[in-house]
Amino acid sequence: MNSTWFRRFTTAVGDGPRLVCFPHAGGSATAYKDLASTLPANVDVVCVQYPGRQDRYREEPFTVMASLVEAVAEEMAREPGLTGGRPYALFGHSMGALVAFETARLLARRGLPQPARLFLSGRGGPETDSAPYSLYDDEDLLADVRRLGGTEQAMLEDPDLLELVLPTLRGDYRALGSYSWRGGEPLSVPVTALTGDSDPMMTVEDARTWQAYTTGDFALKVFPGGHFYLFDQVQQVAAAVTEGLLTQAAVS
Repeated sequence: MNSTWFRRFTTAVGDGPRLVCFPHAGGSATAYKDLASTLPANVDVVCVQYPGRQDRYREEPFTVMASLVEAVAEEMAREPGLTGGRPYALFGHSMGALVAFETARLLARRGLPQPARLFLSGRGGPETDSAPYSLYDDEDLLADVRRLGGTEQAMLEDPDLLELVLPTLRGDYRALGSYSWRGGEPLSVPVTALTGDSDPMMTVEDARTWQAYTTGDFALKVFPGGHFYLFDQVQQVAAAVTEGLLTQAAVS
């Protein structure tokens, strides 16, 4: 396992399905630490660590979405255990939902094994978000992060910590600003869309738009909370993921 790009937060590697998790903008692999420990022990949770954060802070963050997706897909292809030998699924929250979706599309174009399911959280389909991220200055960026909430709010009030996280946030927001949907065939991968019922970034109907991007089964899960509902609803999110994995195992 490439420890540069992938992290595990459980002491044992589950022998069941594998779940590859993609963090939100400004987030890191540790965003999924609680989910990893809450899912059934047989689920092998692998979390993606993008450059520019935590132990990769010396690396430049990606500022172009297509380049980030290309790099993630290459690393997954180099790790045959990630995409072969057992069923695997992708879970992405917010920016991570977009990275997971586009990674699945790229893997499909390359003829590599497809995930058994996509779990796309905290973001609508690729045509629902029209925010001008590429035009954001630091003030706009920080205002958006405060609007969305989340566990990193204390960092925004500490000048020293803010200096550390700003380059990562700038890079991630530029990557989001570089993205535009260019069309393409829908995936055949089943999709579970997840959202908070009071997310200031999107509506429940935005979450439902993911159904148009797959010919596979579609499920929508709505939880109490805002954009980072999943940190407060770990048990419920874990139950929804388990249900999705079991549903797919039953039809495989």
